[in-house]
Amino acid sequence: MHSENIAAYIGLDVHKETLAVAIAAPERLGEVRYYGTINNEAQAVRRLFQKLQGLYGNILSCYEAGPCGFGLYHQLTAMNIKFQVIAPSRIPKSPTDRIKNDHRDAISLARLLRAGELTPVWIPDLTHEAMRDLIRARAAAKRDSRVARQRILSMLLRTDKRYAGKHWTGKHRTWLANQSFSQPSQQIAFQHYCQSLEQIEDRILQLDQEISRLLPEWSLCNLVCQLQALKGVGQLIAITLVAELGDFSRFSNPKQLMAFLGLVPGEYSSGNSIRPRGITKVGNSELRRLLYEAAWSYRTPAKVGAWLIYYRPDSVTQYSKDIAWKAQQRLCSRYRTLTAKGKKSQVAITAVARELTGFMWDIALAAQSSFSQQKQN
Repeated sequence: MHSENIAAYIGLDVHKETLAVAIAAPERLGEVRYYGTINNEAQAVRRLFQKLQGLYGNILSCYEAGPCGFGLYHQLTAMNIKFQVIAPSRIPKSPTDRIKNDHRDAISLARLLRAGELTPVWIPDLTHEAMRDLIRARAAAKRDSRVARQRILSMLLRTDKRYAGKHWTGKHRTWLANQSFSQPSQQIAFQHYCQSLEQIEDRILQLDQEISRLLPEWSLCNLVCQLQALKGVGQLIAITLVAELGDFSRFSNPKQLMAFLGLVPGEYSSGNSIRPRGITKVGNSELRRLLYEAAWSYRTPAKVGAWLIYYRPDSVTQYSKDIAWKAQQRLCSRYRTLTAKGKKSQVAITAVARELTGFMWDIALAAQSSFSQQKQN
């Protein structure tokens, strides 16, 4: 239950064109009623909540996180209205409820909000959200690049054109440029695929340049730099983690961060039957992929390699370096121990990635604490 003296709980089912509104009385078994539907326009929303404030005074409202973003949240918090954006995956649902429509969804949100059973998401500020959009644009371009490469390789396989060496090296690209087909239509299609890949790679390069240009102006630039103290964590992985996770201090301990990223083991047990499962895989799959990529760096024995000497940012603190060395010793040993016990390399890497997030959490909290002290001074 909410400790504030809330006079009404407002549930909103948000769509591109409309908002369905429901109101729950503050009493535990009080009335929950459907208020109506309004247009999803700033002026209509302002009029509605001015009216609700006049009727009830102190109100608390919520809606599910979704494709409409956080514009409604920013508008209402600017009006000094208490507001939460709810994680859809954490909303309790009855297995017997087979009817779904807008007004039932709004009523359900209002009732659950009153009961305190909803989990709010972390809301980035406008600058952070803009940087996250830029990082996601780069990730989308990278996915397009993988698809474009696969199209080229698939066409070569169909036409029995084989390259003996490693793909996508300079020599391989020269070999691709020299390929010819007996049918003009096939030649046109192949050239189209190659040009499409070239355009996508140019776009990735431009996005990388923009990220590097804008990073120093970002308030979380120092956090990005500190995370790069860790072996296997370059600028791209660090900035993606910071853009997606934001405030690391919202996780009270490393285990919460590991669970948030879906890296903890699952379980399906009942009574005397205990059935462990693989990792839960909840949350952001792209972040898990990047953590796996970083974890592969810990297969070899711990050492201060050339990468850490030449490519680690100069602004990395001694504390971050100490944590990074401790992480390298622990994780390299962890990988060797697990593989020596007969575990598959993928299982060992998952365990390493899980523990790596704990070291990231430690470095991030120290960096954020240092930044807060600098702002106060």
